[in-house]
Amino acid sequence: MYTTNDGMSIMPNSVHQLPPGLSLRRLIYAWLLDPNIKDNLRAKFDGYIAMLIIGNLLVMVFENVPGIYDNHKAWFHIFDLFSIAVFSIEYLLRFYLAPEDAEFAKSRFPRLRYVFSIYALIDLAAILPFYAALLLPIQTDLRMLRVLRLLRLFKLFRVLIPALREFKQLNRGRTFRQHVHALVSPSEFGGRLHEMFDMTIMLWVVISVVAVVLESVDMVYRDLAVEFVVLDAIAVSVFTAEYLMRLYSCVEDPRFKHWFAGRYRFATGPAAVVDFLAIVPFFLEALLHHLFDLRFLRVFRLIRLMKLTRYTGATQTLYAAMKREWPVIGAAAFIMMLLVVVAASLGYLFEHDAQPDKFENIPQSIYWSVITLASVGYGDISPVTPAGRAITVVLALLGIGIFAVPAAVLSSAFNDQLRIERETMQNELYKMLEDGKISEEEQHLIDREAARLHLSGPEVQRIMERARQQRLLENTGHGGIPFAVMQERPAVALQQYRMLVGQLRQIAELADRKQMAMMLANPGDATDFERHLWQLIEAQGGSGKSVSSEANVSGT
Repeated sequence: MYTTNDGMSIMPNSVHQLPPGLSLRRLIYAWLLDPNIKDNLRAKFDGYIAMLIIGNLLVMVFENVPGIYDNHKAWFHIFDLFSIAVFSIEYLLRFYLAPEDAEFAKSRFPRLRYVFSIYALIDLAAILPFYAALLLPIQTDLRMLRVLRLLRLFKLFRVLIPALREFKQLNRGRTFRQHVHALVSPSEFGGRLHEMFDMTIMLWVVISVVAVVLESVDMVYRDLAVEFVVLDAIAVSVFTAEYLMRLYSCVEDPRFKHWFAGRYRFATGPAAVVDFLAIVPFFLEALLHHLFDLRFLRVFRLIRLMKLTRYTGATQTLYAAMKREWPVIGAAAFIMMLLVVVAASLGYLFEHDAQPDKFENIPQSIYWSVITLASVGYGDISPVTPAGRAITVVLALLGIGIFAVPAAVLSSAFNDQLRIERETMQNELYKMLEDGKISEEEQHLIDREAARLHLSGPEVQRIMERARQQRLLENTGHGGIPFAVMQERPAVALQQYRMLVGQLRQIAELADRKQMAMMLANPGDATDFERHLWQLIEAQGGSGKSVSSEANVSGT
C-alpha cells in the first residue's frame, strides 16, 4: 500500500503507477522486492541471486580438481569474495527495507523481527562462516569453510517456498495427477513452480553434458572419476523421474486422453523419445555390462542436449517454418544431390586414370564433390587434370549459390512464421479485450506466449495497444466516438447527427439528382428509409431548411 501526496492510499500493479513523492526506502522496495508489482525488478533480482548460488555450487566441485584449482586459485578466491559481497549487500538491503515488507511492517520492531525470521537466518548462515574466520582469532580448517559454503544453497528456499504456496493455492481441490501435470506441463495451474521445474531440468541437462565433455579430459577424469559417476547417477535419476511424471500425467492433456492409447501416443512422440534416449544408455550399461562392452553408449548421453528443445519457442517456430516450406527446401536438396552425383561421376571419369588411389570409384568421388560444393576444400583430394580442375571451378561457383537458396528460404520462412505467430497473439489479445480488461489468467497466458516468442515487455505493450485500438475502432461510430459514449450522452449523439445531416446536404448538392433518384428507385439497391430520406433532401432543395427538421415533421 502506497500513500499519495494528498493522503490517498493506493495499491499499484505497475511501477508506472507509483505515486510521486515516495521516500527512498519505499521506492527501492517497490522497484526491487514488492511482490504486488508485476513489472518491477524482483524476479530478475531473485534470478541473479539464484544463479550466483548455483555458481557457488559448481565452483565447489571444481575446487576438488587439483589441476584446475591449483592453476586458478586467485580466480576462485575472487569469485568467493564477489559472492560474499553480493550476499552481504542483499542481507543488508533486506534488513534496511524490512519496515516496508508486509510480513514485518506490523511489528513494533520490524527489523528485529526480520533478523530472527527463517529467511534472514538462512541469509546470515550463508555469509557468517566467512566473517567468523576472517574476524575471530580462531584456527579453522579451510576444508571446513568450504563445506560450510553449502549453506548458501539454502538461500534458494527464499524463492522456492513462495512458489510452493502459490502452486498449492492454484491447485486447491485438484487431484494428485493434475498436480503432477501442472508441475511438468505449461498451464495456468503451474505458476512459478513449473518455471522452476523447467529451469532445474535445463540446469541438469547442461551439467550432465558438461560432465560428459570433461570426462574426456584425462586430468579432470583422473581426479573426479567417482564424482562423475555419482553426478551421472543423480542426473539419470532426475531425468527418469521427469519422464515417469510426464508419462503418468499426460492423460490430463485432451490429446492423450485414454489411459493406455494416450500414453502410447505420448511415449512415441518426438519429445518423449528424446527423454527416453537421454536415460536409456545408463540403464543398458548398468544391466548388460557383464555381457557386452557398452562403454561406447556413454557418448550418447549427449542426446540430453536435445531435451533443451522442449524449453525454447524458437525451435518450435523453426520446425513450423521448415514444415511449411519443406517442398522448396526439398527441391533445393534434390538439386544439391543431383549436382553431387553428376560432379562425382565426372570427377571419376576425368581423374581415375591420373589418381586411381584418390578417385578409385564414384562413391569415393562423392566425398570430393561434397566438400567442393560446400566450398570447404580440405585439400586432401584435388584434381590434377585440366578437365577435373575445370569441373572443380564450376562446382565451387555453383556451391556458393546452391547453398544460399535453402538458407534464404529458411530464413524468410522463419521470419514469416514469427510474424504469423505474433499476429495470432494480437488476435488472441483482441478476443481477450472483448470485456475491456485482462484477467490474471489471461495475463499469465500473454506472459507465457511472449516468452515463447522472445518478446520484450515494450513489444508486448505495443501489441496490446494495437489490439486495444483495433477493438476501439470496431466499437466506434462516425468521428471515432464510441457508441457507448453517444448512448450515455445525448448531446454528443445530437452533434454527430447534425454532422451527418450536413454531409447529406453536400452529397445532394454535388451528385446528379436524376441518376440518384433512378438508382434509389430500384428496391434491391436501397431501403424505404433511404428513399424517404432522399425525398426529404429533394423537397427542401436549396431553401435552407434542415433535413432534421423535415424528418421531425414527417415523423421519420
